[in-house]
Amino acid sequence: MSEQPSADWRRTGERIDTLIAASASGGTVARERSEELVRLVVDFYGAGLERLLDLVHEHGTLDDEVLAALAGDDLVASVLLVHGLHPYDVETRVEKALESVRPYLGSHGGDIELLAVTDDGAVRLRLLGSCDGCPSSSVTLKLAVRGAVEAAAPEVTSIEVEAAAEEEASGPVVPVDALFTRLHGAAEDSASWQSVPELSAVEPGAVVRFTVEGVAAVGCRTGADLFAFADRCARCEQPFDGAALTRRLGGAAGDGVLRCAGCRAHYDVRRAGTCLDAEGLHLDPLPLLSDGAGVSVCVPATVAT
Repeated sequence: MSEQPSADWRRTGERIDTLIAASASGGTVARERSEELVRLVVDFYGAGLERLLDLVHEHGTLDDEVLAALAGDDLVASVLLVHGLHPYDVETRVEKALESVRPYLGSHGGDIELLAVTDDGAVRLRLLGSCDGCPSSSVTLKLAVRGAVEAAAPEVTSIEVEAAAEEEASGPVVPVDALFTRLHGAAEDSASWQSVPELSAVEPGAVVRFTVEGVAAVGCRTGADLFAFADRCARCEQPFDGAALTRRLGGAAGDGVLRCAGCRAHYDVRRAGTCLDAEGLHLDPLPLLSDGAGVSVCVPATVAT
């Protein structure tokens, strides 16, 4: 049985929204009838899906492995979520979302802890660590975490972040009070998440250059972790044509240093692209999410050209 590409069913959802909006041209009654029709169809199929899961459970085949497979399929999980049938509760989904971005947060020298999910849908988090060498981390961290949580639990109403005690005393690199806003409020950062299929095939130690939404970027993999940056050396301001990923001299296994082929500057990819040769220089990191099925890169307006 063939699997419908995710882009196709996402476009289908967008088309439904467009058709409902277009029905408004026929007046209020026409729009209300369109919305009622969609609601009745959704309820009908929701009841069928619920009964289907009940039957599978009654026959003893709805085990943890099947539940994980249902939750891991974007299309199936989205449909189940619409009907309140997702196999994992909100807290579990939020924790899994945070787990997916922890490698990226770690590349900024930070981490994040889930404290609670309240009854009214607010997610409370604690920001850990620091983000040395990356002045743009407030934007990149927000985009990475917010994008992951929103995709996994769209019913979340807000995200509240507090700093660790030691960071409050010394003054955090990232201003926590500006890190998050209401999840469903007006967007304050113009950005978009874009699928970049070629990054899935990047081998450890390899460097690839690509373009996403008109932005030139460079990606590399060290160990199992992927990283992406704007394709511009901070020292010579030239693209990373011919760049290589090497192990830092005397560094631990898994360390990754991106070397510019032009000026020979070296950048620590795990520390958000901090330059090892000139104090104060750093690359512009791009938020990256890898869910096992593909890789997406977020292009914020601050790096778009």
